[in-house]
Amino acid sequence: MPLLPYALARPFLFGLDPEAAHDLTMATLARAQRTPLTAAFCAGFVDDPVTLAGLTFPNRVGLAAGLDKNARCIDGLGAMGFGFVEVGTVTPKAQPGNPKPRMFRLPQRQALINRLGFNNDGLDAFVANVQRARFREHGRILGLNIGKNASTAIEDATSDYLIGLAGVYPHADYVTVNISSPNTKNLRALQSDAALDALLGALAERREQLAAQHGRRVPLFVKIAPDLDEAQVAVIAATLQRHGMDGVVATNTTLARDAVQGLPHAEEAGGLSGAPVLEASNRVIAQLRAALGKGFPIIGVGGILSGADAALKIVAGADVVQIYTGLIYRGPALVREAALAIKNSR
Repeated sequence: MPLLPYALARPFLFGLDPEAAHDLTMATLARAQRTPLTAAFCAGFVDDPVTLAGLTFPNRVGLAAGLDKNARCIDGLGAMGFGFVEVGTVTPKAQPGNPKPRMFRLPQRQALINRLGFNNDGLDAFVANVQRARFREHGRILGLNIGKNASTAIEDATSDYLIGLAGVYPHADYVTVNISSPNTKNLRALQSDAALDALLGALAERREQLAAQHGRRVPLFVKIAPDLDEAQVAVIAATLQRHGMDGVVATNTTLARDAVQGLPHAEEAGGLSGAPVLEASNRVIAQLRAALGKGFPIIGVGGILSGADAALKIVAGADVVQIYTGLIYRGPALVREAALAIKNSR
C-alpha cells in the first residue's frame, strides 16, 4: 500500500485549479521516479498476464493516454502497479493547445471536462523522454499515442500521423492512433468511412516499411469515440480488420452531457470523462466485440472508478482496461483494486 494515502493529498489538490493540480502532480512524479520516493505512491503489483497482439501484458490495468502527454513520468506512473502505460497524445510539432481555463471538475459525478487540445512539447522532446524511461526493462508494456497538429488541415492529417508513427515506432510496444479527441477541430471526421479507410491504409503501408527497417512489427491500435451509433461502430470494425490493425481502444471522452445536466461547468466545451462515460463506453465495447468476433484485442477505457467498473469492462468484451479520471478521484489504490477485481472475476 502507498506510504502516503491519497485521501490526505486529494483535498489539497482539489483546492487548486484542475490544470494546476495536474501540473504539480506530474512535476512531483517526474522528480520522484526512479528514486525510493516512489514508495509514497506504490500500491503493489498484481500479476495477471494476458497476451494480446503478440504482447504479454503483465496485468490487465493500464494508464490511458492524456495524463502524461510528454512522457515525462512513465516510471513514476508505472510504480503505481500498472501492467501497461500509454503516453501522449504527441503531435509532430510542439503546440500550446487550447486557451485556459480548459479543465473542469464535476465532483458530484466523479467526472472531468477537458478541452486541452493535444498540448505537448512535440515529437523530439517526447521521444527523448521515452528513451530515458526504464519501465519496459521490467517487462511492462508501453503504448505511444500519436495525433495531428491543430494547424494541419484535416485533409493533410495523414502526413502528421505518418511522421508520428515513424518517430515513435522504434520506442513503442504498441502505437495508438488517436482520431477521436473532441478538442482538435474536425479530428473526429477521420472516423468516417472514406477518411478512416485512407488513413489506415497509409498507416498500414508505412508500418510494413518500418517493420522491415527495424526488424520488428509494432502493433497498431486505433482509439475511437463513445459517441458512435451501432452502424458507425460496424463500419469502423470492418475497416480495422481490412487494414490489419492489431487492436482498438474504446473509448475516448464524450460530448454528451445528459448525465451532468444542471451541474456547475456541465456546459463547458470539451470532452467529458469519468463515471458518466461508463455506460456509453461499455456499449461501444460490446458492439465492437460483436462485430470483431473473438480474438481481436480491445482496450476498454471510460468511467472506471472502482474494481467493479473494471470488471464490467471485461464482461462487455474488453481484454484489458485503462484508467485516467478514476486515478484523479481515487488515487493509486484504484490500480490494484481494478487489477484484483478483474483477476478474481474470472
